[in-house]
Amino acid sequence: MNITQEKTGNLNAVVKIKIAPADYTGKVEKAIKDQAKKAQLPGFRKGMVPPAHIKKMYGKSILVEEVNNLLNDTLSNYITEQKLEILGQPLPKIDDEREFKWDNTDDFEFDYELGLAPAFEVNVSSKDKFTEYVVKADQETLESRIKNIRRSYGKMTNPEVSADGDVLYADLTQVADGAAVEGGITSTATIRLDQVKDKKILKSLIGLKKEDEVTIDIQKAFEDAAVIAKALNISEEQAAELKADFKLHVKNVNRLEESDLNQEFFDKLFGEGVVTDEAGFRAKITEEVESMFKQDAERKLSNDIYEALLAKHNFELPDEFLRRWLKATNEKLTDEELAEGYDDFAKNLKWTLIENKIIKDNSIEIKYEDVVQAAKAKLDAQFRMYSPSPLPEDQLAQYAVQFLQDKENANRVFEEVKALKTFEQIKSIVTLEQKDIDYDKFVALVEKK
Repeated sequence: MNITQEKTGNLNAVVKIKIAPADYTGKVEKAIKDQAKKAQLPGFRKGMVPPAHIKKMYGKSILVEEVNNLLNDTLSNYITEQKLEILGQPLPKIDDEREFKWDNTDDFEFDYELGLAPAFEVNVSSKDKFTEYVVKADQETLESRIKNIRRSYGKMTNPEVSADGDVLYADLTQVADGAAVEGGITSTATIRLDQVKDKKILKSLIGLKKEDEVTIDIQKAFEDAAVIAKALNISEEQAAELKADFKLHVKNVNRLEESDLNQEFFDKLFGEGVVTDEAGFRAKITEEVESMFKQDAERKLSNDIYEALLAKHNFELPDEFLRRWLKATNEKLTDEELAEGYDDFAKNLKWTLIENKIIKDNSIEIKYEDVVQAAKAKLDAQFRMYSPSPLPEDQLAQYAVQFLQDKENANRVFEEVKALKTFEQIKSIVTLEQKDIDYDKFVALVEKK
């Protein structure tokens, strides 16, 4: 066997693999004998099929399979031994003039194109300056969060007259010119007034009592196919196309009263005696809200670093090879989709190379314990969206282990930890300047970007 490499550009190479009969004959004969022992063919007892018979029937397909296995192993080992940093996977070069007999006497020659990763150094220092925003909770956001929490722990009542934020339990009947449509849609549903988008329709739904009726334009009211589909018990596709008026007949008015700000409420939220008055409660909620804002600020800082380092390390990629590789490995990818998406693909690939270089140069380890802790933090944040009360540590750990048993979840969290460690390393080197900012101004700043 002979394997050589020829550079065809700064970031491109062709690997040529020559295979003689001596390289594959033994493997083919062994594969034929193994199959003969397992074969079940008419006229032969199991395990007693002559190898010559297997060779006659399946010899060519076995030869093709063994040559392919030999090629894959040889190419993989060569890339590892030569310490080649490749992008994508090797692409076989098709040579229409090269023909093989596939009769166990061929000298095979196969060529593979490689896209090579560029050599570069990561240049980061204290001269690189970034703003680290400290986002402060505004009154509107704070009051909204407090209201939602009080409602979560509140009780359901049935007031006589509907008000903004109530839920109407009602019959819905499709109508035209005030009369029910024959064969039209009917449904009994809960109508959340906070989901009504049209102000005029919302006003018509406030002040209603049990048995009151009002006609509404369903599309104008909600502007959301998913909400309409749920209310009318139809598909989202039908809901998106539906243009009709509905008579709404009120059967009941439901209201979720906010919980009182008392010790029982504080203890449910934070544990016994942790908070004893409204001021302490508001301080805790402010801390929670600003903690969520901190995550937003960290994302902006990471994105600023990402964009700055990409602009600073503007190295080349084997673009033409990568385009061919993307087409070869994604059969459904159109030329238009490739043209539209390649720049984003290349940008993300460049960042991955920068990230890997930082990890390697600084000997950064990503341990299983790091991944478990990240999974726990992710799940804890999800649970806290519904309740500020933390889950018990043992229960959270159990959920994290179950979550990571899914391979996609595990890979995603691993990549998140890798990114986090990379940015931590960068932030330990660059200069960070802290700046307080109100939430609304921060949002405007992010949207401007």
